[in-house]
Amino acid sequence: MVSSTTSPPSDPGKMDHHHLHNIQPAPTISNDNHAPEKPSTTPIEREPKTTTTDNPSEKQQLQQPDTEQPPDHDASKTTWNASRTSIARFLLICYSFILMGMSDGAIGALIPYLETYYSISYTIISLVFLSPFVGYLLAALFNNLIHHHFGQRGVAILGPLCRLIGFIPMACHPPYPALPVVMLFTGFGNGIEDSAWNAWVGNMRKANELLGIIHGCYGLGATIGPLIATSMVTKGGLEWYTFYYVLVGVNGVELVAMTAAFWTATKEVYRAGVAESGSEDVADADEEGGGGNEGGNKRTTTRTVMRDPIPWIVAMFLLGYVGAEVSLGGWIVTFMLKVRHAEPFNAGLTVTFFWLGLTVGRVVLGFITGRIGEKLAISGYLLLCIALQLLYWLVPSFVASAIFVSFLGFFLGPLFPAAIVAATKLLPPGYHVSAIGFAAAFGGGGAAIFPFAVGAIAQKKGVAVLQPIVLAILVFILLMWWLLPGGLKPGGLERARENREKVGDEVRKGFKWLKGKAGKTQ
Repeated sequence: MVSSTTSPPSDPGKMDHHHLHNIQPAPTISNDNHAPEKPSTTPIEREPKTTTTDNPSEKQQLQQPDTEQPPDHDASKTTWNASRTSIARFLLICYSFILMGMSDGAIGALIPYLETYYSISYTIISLVFLSPFVGYLLAALFNNLIHHHFGQRGVAILGPLCRLIGFIPMACHPPYPALPVVMLFTGFGNGIEDSAWNAWVGNMRKANELLGIIHGCYGLGATIGPLIATSMVTKGGLEWYTFYYVLVGVNGVELVAMTAAFWTATKEVYRAGVAESGSEDVADADEEGGGGNEGGNKRTTTRTVMRDPIPWIVAMFLLGYVGAEVSLGGWIVTFMLKVRHAEPFNAGLTVTFFWLGLTVGRVVLGFITGRIGEKLAISGYLLLCIALQLLYWLVPSFVASAIFVSFLGFFLGPLFPAAIVAATKLLPPGYHVSAIGFAAAFGGGGAAIFPFAVGAIAQKKGVAVLQPIVLAILVFILLMWWLLPGGLKPGGLERARENREKVGDEVRKGFKWLKGKAGKTQ
C-alpha cells in the first residue's frame, strides 16, 4: 500500500477505504495507520536512528507526541463528517438517542399515574424497570453476533423495530401483566442500538466531544419526554398511555430513515474490516501473553474479549452509573410528591431539571474531560456528585432539592461517554465492538435492576430509600473507576496501554504510598 509517512489519513486510497467501511471505523484502519497506537517500539526506534541520534532536543520532540492523545490516537481515526453518508448516519444516531431518552425518561414521570390506573404497589409497578434488563442482557450477548451476520444494517433495523413492538401494545394500555413482557423488546432494541452506536462513535476523532453530543441527545430526549408526558396528563387531561402514541410515530420515522441510511452497512463490509485488523490484534495479544490469538482470520468473539478484565470493570461502572441515573430520573417525581410534598406539575418539572442538567453536562463537560484527562476529570465529577447527593438527601427543601438534583445531573452527564473513551484507549482496536457493545448493553441493565430495587424497598421503607441507595452506587462506581489502569495525569490511559499496566495498579501504588507514610509517622 502506498502511503505518506506523515499523514496516513489523507492518503486517497485510505480515504476511500474509510468511506467504504466508515461504519466500522476501528476495524477498517490498516496496520500502517495503527502504528502510532502500538507500544513505543516501531515509531521511536526507527525515527531517532536517522534524525535525532546527535540532537537530544529533536529526539525529545519526536518522543513527546507518543504521550499526547491527538498524535497517537486521533490521527488515524475517521471523522463524523468524512462523507455525506457518515453525516447522515451520525445525525440519525443523535435522533435515535433522543428517542431512547424520551422512552426512559417518561417512565419515571408516568409511574404515579400507572400506579393509580392499575391500582398496584411500588414493587409491582417496578417490574416495568426490571423487565428491560432481560432485553439489555440479551443485547449484550448477541450484539457481536448481529454485527457478524447482519452488519450494522441489522442493528439499524432491529433497534427501532423492537421498540415499536414494545410501544404499540403500551399505547393500547393492555392489562398490567403484559407491560413488563412487551417492555423486554424495548430493552433489547435500546440495548443493541446503544452498544453499536457507542462503539462506532467511540472510535472516531474527538470521541469525548462526539459521545458527549450523542449522549446529550439522550439527555435532551429524557428532558422533553417527561415534560411532554406530564403535560399531556396534568394539563391536557389525557390518559398516561396517550404519550405512547407519540413514541410510536417518532420511532416509525426512525425505522424508515435508519434502514435507508445503513442499508449499505452489510455483514460483508463488517467482516472485511474485521479481517483487515485481525492480524494486529493477534500481535497485541501475543505481546501481552493473552489467549486472544486463536485464529487471526476469525471474528473476535465476546467470549475472547471477556478474558480481559477491563470490559468487566467498564461494564460494572456503567451498570452502576446507569442505575444511579435512571433511579434518580425514575423516582424523583414520586420522591418529590411523597417526601417533599410538591405539587404534581412542579414534581414533574424537577425531573425535567435533572435531565436538562444531564444534557448540558454531557455536551459542555465533554469538551473539558479529554483535555484534563478522563481519569482525573471523572474522579472529580464523581466526588462532586457524592457531595450533591448528600445535600439533596439531607436538605428538606423543595427548591433546594430541585437545585441540587439539577447540578447532580450536570456532573453525572459525562460519565458514560468517558467510560466508552476509556475502553477504546485501553483495549486493542479489534476488541472495541465486542467490549464496548458488551459494556454498554450490560451497563444498560442498571436501568432495570436499581430502579426496581428502589421500588421494592420503597414498598416497605418508603420512597426516601432512594437517597442512600443512589449514594452507595456513586461510591461504588468511583471505586470501579479507580481500578482502571492509568494515572490521574492527562494521557494516563494511553500510557497505561503502552506500559502494559494491570487493573488496580494505581490502587496498589496508593496503598503502598499510604503504608510508607504511616510507617514514617511511627
